[in-house]
Formats: sequence, C-alpha cells, structure tokens
Amino acid sequence: MRYLIIIAAATAAGFGLSSPYLLQLITFIGINTLLALGLNMLMGYAGQISLGHAAFFGLGAYTTGVLTVHYHWSPWAALAAAIILTVIVAFLIALPLLQLSGFYLGMGTLGFGMIANVVFRQWSALTGGDSGLVGIPSLDLGPVSLSSSRNYLLLVWAVVTLFIFLCERLIDSRIGRALKAVHDSERAASSMGIDTGRLKVQIFVLSALMAAIAGFLYAHFVSFISPGTFDFIFSVRLVTMVVIGGMASIWGSLLGAAVLTLLPEALGFFAQYEMIVYGLVLIVIMIVLPQGLFRGIQDIYGQTKFSGQSPSAGSKD
Repeated sequence: MRYLIIIAAATAAGFGLSSPYLLQLITFIGINTLLALGLNMLMGYAGQISLGHAAFFGLGAYTTGVLTVHYHWSPWAALAAAIILTVIVAFLIALPLLQLSGFYLGMGTLGFGMIANVVFRQWSALTGGDSGLVGIPSLDLGPVSLSSSRNYLLLVWAVVTLFIFLCERLIDSRIGRALKAVHDSERAASSMGIDTGRLKVQIFVLSALMAAIAGFLYAHFVSFISPGTFDFIFSVRLVTMVVIGGMASIWGSLLGAAVLTLLPEALGFFAQYEMIVYGLVLIVIMIVLPQGLFRGIQDIYGQTKFSGQSPSAGSKD
C-alpha cells in the first residue's frame, strides 16, 4: 500500500504540475532519496560510517558521462558498465577499510572520497576537469522519450520505489537481522556465527551500487557534471540527510532527503554559510528529536492519538 502511495504521489506530481522548476525539484528529491537510502543501509543498519559516499555517486555519473559522450555508448550499456565498475571499486575499497571502525573508518572513507574527487578534476582529457563534462544525452525507453521533466520524474521515482521495496525486504530477512546484530555489537554477532566481515563488505557494495545508479540518473537528467558536485561537502550533506531523517529508518531516508533538498531552496540567501546552517539544523534535531524526524513525528502522533482517546466505555466511576 505504501508503495502505491509513492507511485500515485509521483504520478500526480508529474501530471499535475506544470512548473519545470517544481518537477526538477521533486526529481532531485528522488535522486537524493536513493543516495540517502543506500547510505542509511550502511550507517543506520550496519553501523559503518562513510564520509566519502559522494565518490560512488560521482563514479556512476562520470562512467556513464564519459562512455556516452566520448565513446557514444548507449546510456543503458553505460549504466551496466557504471554498476560493474562501482561494484569492483567498492569491493576493493571495502576489504581494507572495513577492517577499521568508528573514527578511523570515517577518516578512511573520507580519504577515498578526496582521492576520487582529485581524479575527477585531474583526468581532464576524459572528465573535462573543473570545466565539467557537457553533452550527456537524455534517456529513452524504447519509443518513450525521457527528455521531458515529467517523464524523468516518473522514472526516478519508479526506481526509488523499487529500492525502498527491496531494502524493506532485505531488512525483514535473515540478512537484515544479522545487520542489526552487527550494528549492536560486532563481537557478539561474530560469536553467534555471523560472518561480520563478509556482511559488511556486501552492504558496503550495495550502498555504493545504489549511489552509482543515482549518479547515472543525475548525469542524464542535468546533462552536465563537474567535480564540485561530488566533493566532501556533498558527502556531509548525505550523512546529514540520514541523521535528520532517522538512522535505521528507510522512510526516514525519504524525509531527510526531502528536507535537505528543499532547505537550500528555501534559504538561498544563506548559500555562503551552507555548512553552518546544516550544522545548526543537525544540532537542533539531535537535541529535540534524537531518533530523527520520521520517528520523532511518529512518536508525537502516537502521543497525541493516545491522549485524545476517550476512557473505555466499560469503565465505571
């Protein structure tokens, strides 16, 4: 039922809105939701910190951009290449980095993100360097053109709905219970026979794969990419989306992505103080709603509903 609500809301937005700006904004919320959802699987459920997630977002975007612009690949073939390359890189990075934990893991992923951003900037023959890569073609699904904002919005939210469904199924499965055990205590999970090292690598790769797909969707939507989009600041923004929406909350990922996508639009005059604003918002949320907006709203609704109930009809004075 919840998935039908998302699809219905996206369809209503696609066909009910005529403003290109609003259609674009809702599309970006969808792309950011996919990113936040993947990162939440890693941080919220597996308890592994990542401060370089923008690198996988960029890897997906640049792979499809380079292959379609310079080598004239089909975008869908480029998507397959982006997924394969990202999975390989994520696997190779995860093997040494996930031997670390806590602050050290965060610093390791931060270092990877910085290296990736330097590659995006310096490999200018392919990536365009700081000037960016232009001319990325729009997508087509057979006879249906996805060049219009309306059609692209529907595509993005169809992908988001699919991954929300898959992630919910994963969390409710045996693997999901193992992830929660790793999050609570890796040592205890290992003593129960869970292969924690393998599980952490698998969830890291899944998170990177989702970021690569988001990068693919982003690149073909805006038709231009530059290294500044995939820098450390964006990785921090993704972490903020997860924390504000709610750690270990799939639907909180959607809410956090929506808030952090709309906030810069509403506070455009604070653009120079973006990190300060994000920091303040994060501090307020952690103090007032430490479990995130989604669970905080649920708790407030539950308390209101409980306090509004009338005494049992069978009770007597």
